[in-house]
Amino acid sequence: MRRFAVISGAVAATLALAGCATPGGGTTALAGTQWQIVRVDGAASAAPDKARIAFDAERISANVGCNGMGGAYRLEAGRVIAGPLIATQMFCDGPVWQQEQAVSALLAGAPAFERNGSELRLKSAGHAIEARRLP
Repeated sequence: MRRFAVISGAVAATLALAGCATPGGGTTALAGTQWQIVRVDGAASAAPDKARIAFDAERISANVGCNGMGGAYRLEAGRVIAGPLIATQMFCDGPVWQQEQAVSALLAGAPAFERNGSELRLKSAGHAIEARRLP
C-alpha cells in the first residue's frame, strides 16, 4: 500500500510539472533508443543486467531490476516530461528498491537530459542516472 501511495504521488507530480512545460516539444532526440542504467544517484546499478530505460516515439519505459514503469513522454526545453506513469507492484527491497524509488522520483521530476554519443544522463532535483546505449 505504501508503494502505491509513493507511485501515485510521483504520477501526480509528473502531471503537475507537465502542465508547466513550454510548447514545442517532440521526442526525436531519444526515440528508438534503449539504454543500460549503470549508475543511480552516483552508485553502481544494483541489478546491472536488468536495469534499463527505453524510449520509443511516444512512450518511455524503465526497469531498475524489480518493477517495470512506463508511460507517455515528450521532450521540451532539454527535459524529459513523462507521465502519467504506471508501474508494476511487486515486492522489492534493499538497493534495488531504493534505486527504483530514485528512478521513479527522477522521472516524475521532469529531468534534464544530456546525450553524448553512447552515454545518457538524466538529472532532476535530488536524483540522477547515467546510462550506456544498447545496440
